[in-house]
Amino acid sequence: MSPGVCAVVLAAGEGRRLRPLTELRPKPLCPVGNVPLLDRLLSLLGALGYAGPASVAVNTSWLAEQVVAHVGDRAHLSVEPGGPLGTAGGLGRLRDWIDGRGVLVGNADAYLAGPPPALLDGWDGEVVRLLGVPTSPEDPERFGAHRFAGFSLLPWSAVARLRPEPSDLTRLVWRPAERAGRLEVVAYPGTYLDTGTPARYLAANLHAADDGDLVADGARITGRLERAVVGAGAVVHGTVTRSVVWPGGYVGPDEHLVDAIRVGRELTVPAA
Repeated sequence: MSPGVCAVVLAAGEGRRLRPLTELRPKPLCPVGNVPLLDRLLSLLGALGYAGPASVAVNTSWLAEQVVAHVGDRAHLSVEPGGPLGTAGGLGRLRDWIDGRGVLVGNADAYLAGPPPALLDGWDGEVVRLLGVPTSPEDPERFGAHRFAGFSLLPWSAVARLRPEPSDLTRLVWRPAERAGRLEVVAYPGTYLDTGTPARYLAANLHAADDGDLVADGARITGRLERAVVGAGAVVHGTVTRSVVWPGGYVGPDEHLVDAIRVGRELTVPAA
């Protein structure tokens, strides 16, 4: 952990593109490889030395009671009761807690597999940094030759002017820093996936399973798995191919689940 820097996990969004899954759980609590996305990020931050409510904060709004109960005393909690304030507004609401520190900011829907992001290495405490992965010239969200990969590092000077009102970091911080020559992109050598759509969410799960099968303790399998992720307490009597079965889910003996996410007995979300 670097002195004078705290960490914030942005977990307030509604996850509209991932509906209907996010009508049941907030996106940060959706499991990838049988681990909630939020827990993956908190573990990653822990590997960097950030743990506990003095150094890590989590903001929440959509289905906030689930996030609050899940986080408990592992982090400082900022609940946005009137609806999500966006990436910049969420930080603005946390200004008093940040209190002059730089901020390592992670998006709760980011799936990273590989080393912890090296955004702090050699940081001068003044420039804005983004974690990036290579992208194509056609991508409208490019930063140089990269696209954003879930983490940024902001100096206090960039956070101090943010307000607790709906706003986003791209418009208020990242692009202005880029125009001023005060933005650095740090390439991420591992795998980054945005889990915002069913197809991308499925891709992250299959990557977490190393393109094989990943079965949680307590699941019961009498059928056939072909690149599947099966949660705790789930029952699979049929065939599951390139799919995810959430904890407690059920696949009947005559069913063949393909490129989909199964929740409970009846909800199937196509991910092709």
